[in-house]
Amino acid sequence: MSNSKTSIRFYDDRKVRAIWDEENAKWWFSVLDIIAVLTDQDDYSKNRNYWKYLKAKLKKENSKVVSITTQLKLLAPDGKKRLSDMLDYNGIIALGKEFPGKKANRFIEWFTYSDESIDGKSKRKAYALFDSSFIESIEVGTTKGLQQIHAYLFGGLYDFAGQIRQKNISKGGFQFAASRFLDETLKQIETLPESTFDDIINKYIEMNIAHPFLEGNGRSARIWLDLMLKRNLNKCVDWSKISKHDYMNAMIISPTKGKTLKSLLFDALTDKINDREMFIKGIDYSYYYEEND
Repeated sequence: MSNSKTSIRFYDDRKVRAIWDEENAKWWFSVLDIIAVLTDQDDYSKNRNYWKYLKAKLKKENSKVVSITTQLKLLAPDGKKRLSDMLDYNGIIALGKEFPGKKANRFIEWFTYSDESIDGKSKRKAYALFDSSFIESIEVGTTKGLQQIHAYLFGGLYDFAGQIRQKNISKGGFQFAASRFLDETLKQIETLPESTFDDIINKYIEMNIAHPFLEGNGRSARIWLDLMLKRNLNKCVDWSKISKHDYMNAMIISPTKGKTLKSLLFDALTDKINDREMFIKGIDYSYYYEEND
């Protein structure tokens, strides 16, 4: 599984790492990450010791949780990839049931539902985009290109996938571009330059103000942004370096104070533009930004 893809799910702002098993067509999830979630514990050593104790207890009880545990390499706190205990979907559900209480029940409910939600299904499509030939046909920096991305991510999930909205929308008291002027606004955004980093981020900010779709603007526009950065600067954003709080705050003030967003994105630039793991990690964080607190 050396070429397998990794993924990150977020639960209560905690990471749950997963590795895709191509041969068996399923995800394996980090047991220690689940332990951290269910015990609300940040200390790696304490989580490891807790799992060691629980594992021994479950083994005595002949629990299937232990028998279906496998080991795969994940990044350890020392920065090296080390073998770590992993469980598949059914294993995580079984493990969750070993933790009584509302928190465990809420986690199991989230875990069983997340992949079948619109976001979960759309996220799988976003993962597939990296390996598809479609990504090469996307128009970079144009409205059509953004529509192509949106249609790919949300086709079959929203009946308006890839379609420019025909009504006004707002968020948090901010009114996005008026629908009756939207076509003209998008034409103007298309003409904006993309020669420099500042140019590209200015264009991204203007597209965010336009918010051309009823839903799914942020997830589509971040891919659109990375494609512009790749074509013009041979760079993309390592979204894992940007916290949800910092990103959302920077976006909120970007119409009047774009420097905050530019600084945030510039510090997270990477030249790993063809790295599959970087792309998938970016998708994970992009979808995490859109989750409701």
